[in-house]
Amino acid sequence: MNKIIITDSSLRDGNHSVKHSISLKSIKKYCQFADAANIPIVEVGHGNGLGASSILIGQSRHSDKEILTTARKYLTNSKLGVHIIPGIATINKDIIQAIDIGVDVFRVATHCTEATVSKSHIEFLKNKNKSVIGVLMMTALASVSELVTNAKIMEEYGAEGLIIMDSTGSYLPFDVVERIKALKEALSIKIGFHAHNNLGLSVYNSIVAAQNGAEYIDACMRGFGAGAGNTPLEVLIPVLEKYDFKTQIDYELTIKEADNVMNYLIEEPPHISPVNILTGLNTLFSGFEKPIINAAKMNNLEYSSLIFELGNRKLVAGQEDLILEIASKMKK
Repeated sequence: MNKIIITDSSLRDGNHSVKHSISLKSIKKYCQFADAANIPIVEVGHGNGLGASSILIGQSRHSDKEILTTARKYLTNSKLGVHIIPGIATINKDIIQAIDIGVDVFRVATHCTEATVSKSHIEFLKNKNKSVIGVLMMTALASVSELVTNAKIMEEYGAEGLIIMDSTGSYLPFDVVERIKALKEALSIKIGFHAHNNLGLSVYNSIVAAQNGAEYIDACMRGFGAGAGNTPLEVLIPVLEKYDFKTQIDYELTIKEADNVMNYLIEEPPHISPVNILTGLNTLFSGFEKPIINAAKMNNLEYSSLIFELGNRKLVAGQEDLILEIASKMKK
């Protein structure tokens, strides 16, 4: 029987869908559940990770220090994880503080073709004897060989694992097979997969990833995340079990909490809307949904035409400010 290590990103990726406004009270309640349910890693913070709260990306309701200190207090069994994007999170201001608070797992994330920018962050964390995992985002925009090249760079810097994110929710199962197999053959570290549900394939793609050697799988309660959301945790666990993978997560507690979270964390579970389908098909970041709809309304455009244009320009996460600019030019 193969063991899968689940990272629950509800309190990080879910923050995208509520404008980074998850309360400390909600963080406390969810961490108490996750700890009792034996969820291995709980990722917490602003949707874009440490140091990301800003007017441009979105201001968080609480500071990183408040968020992480609260989560640390209630995670005694589960490990506390954070998402780090070099260029947003700094070593001196953000990472050292997270180490002092007691973060267990640091996931250093870059665009899929820009792994070299992770060097200082990964090497600093390894020198501090911290658990550090490399993450490649927006991976539908890279070829298999580009992914392998960038993954090997993160491994050389000292990453003990490598996660590929289908940030656009674009992957079909054969895309997962091809990439996970290539990474397993090329690397000596653990491989993982993070899915989005734009095309309704997040659970199946996660299973396919596990079947082809992925040991880390990301999921969120009720799929809590931007746009069409992420792999729903409460669905993934029993499906993994049916395929003879073990997570050691208490499913009875998990399925109860899937109801409870509607009272304190999630106002409305993510669902697949036409805009999500189009962003997935055009390999656009799932978090672009609301900026696209708002920009289209402001400029009296069909959001579909704006999506096609953004896809042609290959916009990536972090370029939200360009959506309005492009829509304005299309109007003219």
